Amino acid sequence: MNLTQKVTGLKTLVKTKLLKQNSIKALSIQIQLSGLSFCILNRSKHTIEFLKHIRLEKKATPYELLNKLTAFITSQSELNETFDSVTCIYQNELSCLVPNALFNENNLADYLKFNAKILKTDYISYDTLVLNDSANVYVPLVNINNYLFETYGSFEYKHASTILIETLLQSVNESTQERMHINVNTSSFEIICVKNGQLICYNTFEYSTKEDFIYYILFTIEQLKLNPETIVTELSGLIEEDYELYQIVYKYIRNVAILEPTYNYGFVDSIKKHNAHNNFILLNSFN
Repeated sequence: MNLTQKVTGLKTLVKTKLLKQNSIKALSIQIQLSGLSFCILNRSKHTIEFLKHIRLEKKATPYELLNKLTAFITSQSELNETFDSVTCIYQNELSCLVPNALFNENNLADYLKFNAKILKTDYISYDTLVLNDSANVYVPLVNINNYLFETYGSFEYKHASTILIETLLQSVNESTQERMHINVNTSSFEIICVKNGQLICYNTFEYSTKEDFIYYILFTIEQLKLNPETIVTELSGLIEEDYELYQIVYKYIRNVAILEPTYNYGFVDSIKKHNAHNNFILLNSFN
């Protein structure tokens, strides 16, 4: 190797290290009792460069979930880098929206106990939803929070429904059209209804069959006195047009389609484009 080659090699090494040091990355981790999801956004390149899922055959306990989380993070070099920001997203049915006019931080357990089974030992937190003038009260997992803090230092955590609601309210603005959004998970789904740019309903349901799925959707439409012939319905999450869940919704609701979201960043070639709607909550956690 001559002197020119050595200098060139040194310059390349220095440039590579500087690029790595200046690379700004954000990590989002989605926590469900039925699985874990991980996503890395390289803000320097405006690109999603890592997206992985762990699907569990049955619901795990918080202890089992922590073991899965620890093992996966330890095994993935991409998750052991330095991140500019880390966000943990809890997706469960243990949440409740409370209007700010009625909200008192000292009464968190009282809000949840009417629509969710909670324990005296549960730690309860809340997110502030500025666009909806409300608080989202929910139960995060303390053991998961402790591990993430030990691993990454300071991080942010929030409930999945906070991201869903804020994202959808930002997109509808002042539209007077009635809209319904359904985000599908393995054995549950979130449903959000918006009218005149305002949230009129948010709920989550568990299902095991397509009949369960459509029953809760039609029940919601009926209770809110919405019109299945005119309401615009969008679906995201674990659903495609050839799935039986999509087909049964299409059978009973006229205006239905898979959501095609757009983002301010791209995806590396190894991550398929359809992940845009399959991972709607996870990808919108970076906004």
